[in-house]
Amino acid sequence: MTDCNTPSLLFSSLGSRKIHADFNGGRLTSDAGAVLLREVDKRIGLIDALHRGIPDPRHPFFIVHDQKTLLAQRIFGIALGYEDLNDHQSLREDPLFQIISERGIKDDLPLASPPTLCRLEHRVDRPALVSIAKAYVETFIASYKDKTPPEELVLDFDPTDDPVHGHQEKRFFHGYYDHYCFLPLYVFCGTQLLVAYLRPADIDGAKHARALLKLLVQRFRQVWPKVRIIFRGDSGFCRWRLMRWCDKHDIGYIIGLARNAVLERLSQPWADTSKAQFEATQQKQRVFGELSYAAETWDQPRRVIVKAEYLPQGENTRFVVTNLAGDGQELYDQLYCQRGEAENRIKEQQLGLFADRTSCHDFVANQFRVLLSAAAYILMDTLRRDALADTEWAGAQVGTIRLKLLKIGARITYSVRRIVLHLAGGYPYKELFAQILGRLCTTPSAVLASG
Repeated sequence: MTDCNTPSLLFSSLGSRKIHADFNGGRLTSDAGAVLLREVDKRIGLIDALHRGIPDPRHPFFIVHDQKTLLAQRIFGIALGYEDLNDHQSLREDPLFQIISERGIKDDLPLASPPTLCRLEHRVDRPALVSIAKAYVETFIASYKDKTPPEELVLDFDPTDDPVHGHQEKRFFHGYYDHYCFLPLYVFCGTQLLVAYLRPADIDGAKHARALLKLLVQRFRQVWPKVRIIFRGDSGFCRWRLMRWCDKHDIGYIIGLARNAVLERLSQPWADTSKAQFEATQQKQRVFGELSYAAETWDQPRRVIVKAEYLPQGENTRFVVTNLAGDGQELYDQLYCQRGEAENRIKEQQLGLFADRTSCHDFVANQFRVLLSAAAYILMDTLRRDALADTEWAGAQVGTIRLKLLKIGARITYSVRRIVLHLAGGYPYKELFAQILGRLCTTPSAVLASG
């Protein structure tokens, strides 16, 4: 570790005592809880899987920082809240980062510098991106190892905007969002991330959704031939070719349908009923109905669920198209409305794990950054699902998990035989921390196959 003295920092006095501070504390870290994420990765083998998918063209004789170490350094950094490569100019000296990257503590050799990490981002090519994307799907499948195979998978497809402020490749102005951006597409199953796909903004919001659905269905049915698969999305995915493909391949779907003059005319009886009930009670009213509808471009009529809602602000009629059997109101309330959870997960990706940090000029490098953020999310979500279940943080956002569980001060000592993290004595969640570690160390592993 580099030895350097920093100026003393002077604070207001406490009584007759002056308060000074400096950054010469030695082997201290503020991220000691990250050892839990290290245990998560050792269980699921995520970073190993990513490392296997990325060719390393460097000559072995000249390699100072192993590629797996570079990936771990970057992914754990994102999970801990350090989104900028420049942050690693200081983090490379942190003994905790040297531990969780599996490199080990070396006083005379810090971890990789920001330029080295930047070179990694810019040498990843498209075939490597495909391998990484496959690894995320395999991680999802492996999460069911030693568990009962799923009977049903609900796949949430959701696009979002990723604002850009430079002249990145394939950035375009999007009229709906009213700024220059990318248009990434995310696919979740529950809280588990399956796809994080960066796209330019000059495309239809549903572009490539059908191709991704085909690939996912094919892989899932190889593993679970009898699993029931449901596609769920907003009105941006209401495309007849996608629905026709789902009908032909026994895939359920429930998709929002944009309102138009024909739908408004057909649903007018239910809208009138909800308005009359509101005028009589002055309380929000909802009336559900069903109709058979086909747009001019559709190949056949399809079942449409109508939610005729009347609020103090006025009429709020919504439409959903589906091929699922069952009561319309139950399908809308208990299935379609749960789509909002995917939007919350995207917010975690972009706000909590910096998936919108796409400031590279090269588009492929920006896609790699989105996938690095996705890897950090998978580690955090696995920690939440497997280790925080039935605790007060079972439904916590990644920012809360980071603050409460990972941001722990510690003094690190080491010898030839062991490394010791002396965690802060004032940490308020000691028993819960020990319980979480116990769950991670006893839960059966679901490491990805190395083949």
